[in-house]
Amino acid sequence: MRTGGDLVIESLAALGATTVFGELGQHALGLFDALRRSPLRYVGCRTELSVAFAADGHARATGAVAPFMVSTGPGALGTLPALMESRTACVPVLGISSQIPADGLGGRRKGYLHELPDQAASFKDVVKSVHVVRTAGQIAPALAEAWETALTAPAGPVWVEIPQDVLLGATGVPPVADLRVAPRPLTPRAELVAAAADLLAGAANPVILAGGGVLRAGAQAALLDLAQELDAPVATTFGAKGAFPWEHPLSLQSWLEDRHLTAFLEDADVLLVAGSGLGELSSNYHTMRPRGRVIQIEADLGKLESNHPALAIHADARPALEALTRAVKGAAAHRGRDGAAARSAVRDVLSRVAGRLGAQDLALERAVLAAVERALPGEALSFWDMTILAYWAWSAWPRPMESAQGAGGLGYALPAALGASAATGGPVLAVSGDGGAMYGLAELATLRQHHLDVTWLIVDDGGYGILREYMTGAFGAATGTELARPDFVVLAEAFGVPACRTTPEDLEGDLARALRAPGPSVVVLPAVLRMFAPTHLAPS
Repeated sequence: MRTGGDLVIESLAALGATTVFGELGQHALGLFDALRRSPLRYVGCRTELSVAFAADGHARATGAVAPFMVSTGPGALGTLPALMESRTACVPVLGISSQIPADGLGGRRKGYLHELPDQAASFKDVVKSVHVVRTAGQIAPALAEAWETALTAPAGPVWVEIPQDVLLGATGVPPVADLRVAPRPLTPRAELVAAAADLLAGAANPVILAGGGVLRAGAQAALLDLAQELDAPVATTFGAKGAFPWEHPLSLQSWLEDRHLTAFLEDADVLLVAGSGLGELSSNYHTMRPRGRVIQIEADLGKLESNHPALAIHADARPALEALTRAVKGAAAHRGRDGAAARSAVRDVLSRVAGRLGAQDLALERAVLAAVERALPGEALSFWDMTILAYWAWSAWPRPMESAQGAGGLGYALPAALGASAATGGPVLAVSGDGGAMYGLAELATLRQHHLDVTWLIVDDGGYGILREYMTGAFGAATGTELARPDFVVLAEAFGVPACRTTPEDLEGDLARALRAPGPSVVVLPAVLRMFAPTHLAPS
């Protein structure tokens, strides 16, 4: 007997899914039973939060939609923090949840287990779209529509709910074999491209700030072409690591929390912002005040001119940057610009940043981050929790990285890394503090069960280190930041996961060995790290 659950799984396979993440629940059993009859790989996590984070990591690693399946009520609601991260970071995730039987929908209050008056309402302000299915015939079209929405710029998570009785019920709908989606391209208007090209071609000192939208659009080559054509220095936001070559002579890198870089961006007579809304982290906590003209390319309509007046181009970054490059190459005004001066200005900014850091006692922090970077294999992915070492990496890490900076929630690194490892085979690095690590401990069992090649670095400073710094700085003392925690090495070994305790001096070697060994591993670094002094509070 084929059921509504079969239609779901057949639809996912027809849409191109290869892996589905999930956590079982009573109302969702029809979904999981159908997996037995499908070629899809199933990776089951231990909490719904981790399920959705794992799908996020898989989607970031592949650039494709990553589906997950959970049950009704508490199971569904447990995914919300992860879906918020996927929404703010524009990650295409497809959440599929069961629902109470159809006769209880619409707030009829039948008293079913896990019943909510309106479960879908909890998701409407978090995901891009919500689809509530009521019959078997709606399953495939709803999933196709959701899949297309997830991929349409700006990409993001979507949500589909299907009642328990529809999932379990027999269906005469033919097996799903032909589902086609066509994400709508988001291309720039020609007159806006022409106006932007005129501004850039006539600028004396144009500067580019590249955001995460450049990465999500696959616009790295277009960005490099435009920057070199204009001799324009390029800074990358924390979410855009890898969008521009770190050591390029025009690279301002990612020191967005440093006032020297903030001032340089402010002084540009034309500042091109590509794929960023110029939010809190990308504007040095809203202290940046551009004095020249701003051009903003952004796929999310709500972010256009949300922080600064600009020539607003509603478009995905890749077609917009490609069009701008073509238009600028046809202009002659910028040909006389002094490229040597632009490169010299970049060196000067980076020298000032280095001088500010060098005046602080931060040798330990810089050494730890450098050790991690040297230990990580060249193309290996890394996923970072909200922890002090990640805050350092936002500015100083020279390679692509993924972190939970979109929503800023804890518990992201390990489940996202396991999702990425399921996609790539690994090795993948996860980095957490001891506070964030407590969110993901159960997923050590997932790593072991599926033999995923993830190395988990836990920096154990005895509590919520960054909050300790914030509270001490603001109030003179910290409250609620100190944490009892387990012996992470012993705990990992209890799960059958190899683990070791290291020191800052031995970190590079221990971490490199763990990353080389196939399968999961844990490296624990007891260390109290500090952040560099902020410049948005007291500019220097």
